[in-house]
Amino acid sequence: MGNKEKKERVPFVIDGTEYKTYLPEGYGRRPFPRPTTPGVVKAFIPGTVVKVYVKEGQHVREGDKVVALEAMKMKNRVLADVAGEVTEVLVAEGDRVGKDQPLVVLRPDPREEEEDLY
Repeated sequence: MGNKEKKERVPFVIDGTEYKTYLPEGYGRRPFPRPTTPGVVKAFIPGTVVKVYVKEGQHVREGDKVVALEAMKMKNRVLADVAGEVTEVLVAEGDRVGKDQPLVVLRPDPREEEEDLY
């Protein structure tokens, strides 16, 4: 390998089968994606809506599941980016959505924001 560092293979499991892969050099330094419009939950990948976990009027906490998308035979959870009340559900099960398409609109709970400051 010469001057290059020896990279370690990282294991992961899919359907009971263990695989190993190399992570790119900058993987650990990537910034975590932050929503550009807090309260508007968007699809982070194109896919098909397989489950809607929320309904209008429901209160959610930051990190709660709101929608499940299937893309490339994998189910992906889409999470609430803020705590608040669901004001609009813009999709239904079976809908095909594009990347960055709004799925759910939340009215952020100001009490939750105040608690996060302390």
